[in-house]
Amino acid sequence: MRTATLPSTDLDVSAICLGTSDIGSKIERRRSFRMLDQFLELGGTFIDTASVYANWLPGPESISEKTIGEWLSSSGKRDRVVLATKGAHPDLRTMHVSRLSRAEIVSDLDSSLRNLRTDVIDLYWLHRDDVRRPVGEILETLNEQVQAGKIRYFGCSNWTAQRIREAQDHAAAHGLQGFAGDQMMWSLAVIDRSAIADTTIVGMDDELRRLHVTSGLAAIPYTSQANGLFQKMAAGVAGDMRPNLQAVYASPQNHARFERVMALARELSTTVTAIVLGYLQAQPFTTVPIVGCQSPQQLADSAAAGDVLLTPEQAAYLEGAAT
Repeated sequence: MRTATLPSTDLDVSAICLGTSDIGSKIERRRSFRMLDQFLELGGTFIDTASVYANWLPGPESISEKTIGEWLSSSGKRDRVVLATKGAHPDLRTMHVSRLSRAEIVSDLDSSLRNLRTDVIDLYWLHRDDVRRPVGEILETLNEQVQAGKIRYFGCSNWTAQRIREAQDHAAAHGLQGFAGDQMMWSLAVIDRSAIADTTIVGMDDELRRLHVTSGLAAIPYTSQANGLFQKMAAGVAGDMRPNLQAVYASPQNHARFERVMALARELSTTVTAIVLGYLQAQPFTTVPIVGCQSPQQLADSAAAGDVLLTPEQAAYLEGAAT
């Protein structure tokens, strides 16, 4: 699998990032270990988790982090992994209450270090934002953690372009380390924002895209395959998607994009997955899609897309901007 260096860092990551929200929960421990091993065997190095993952299910908290930590400890493969996790997420029972104070960030970070059984996290993400809190205060906390050796770099997830710009400008003006990347909801699919219940989610939009183009900030998108929308359309089972997801993606534009996906897949003799993930990798700024896989077959399919290189013209074609 190809690799990429995240701008303004020395982090060399695989072209595809493994998302792990189901590791240790829906995907039980032994199968999780096998999939993590398989990802490395396929050339993957970049693994992303979060302290809140699977906390919506009964059972131990932070089970994804704990399972990954157990795998890293038992396998001795920590030095082969660029390890990323996220903290400062609101309590799931009170999503309207922010958790971005210094004490909350540090508490979550220390908990993640214990769960992951590591001394340092390569890339630490703030899972949500609080626009009422000054960016300078947040950046100072994160820079303290870098100086303390707990994290190497940090980024943001679900932050608007305006807030990212404020943070980066503040970092530059005060000689601080700024964000090394940005996680947002983004795929080839067009989404209906009104159908997404969680209003704290931030998706790629024109303003955010301009920020990435002009600044070169790395994008690490989640839901990069639109919950398997185009693969399910190709298999004729899109109607099996959960009703809430059908509402998110129920757009005539997505049917048109699906037809172009299939046409390009036939032209290049490749898979739907390769086209969908190749679209993101063809952007004019470093983009590393996060993939969530439920089986070894899905993981192999997604990892293979790490070697797919579409042209800017092909990406524009998929959007319908060119023919």
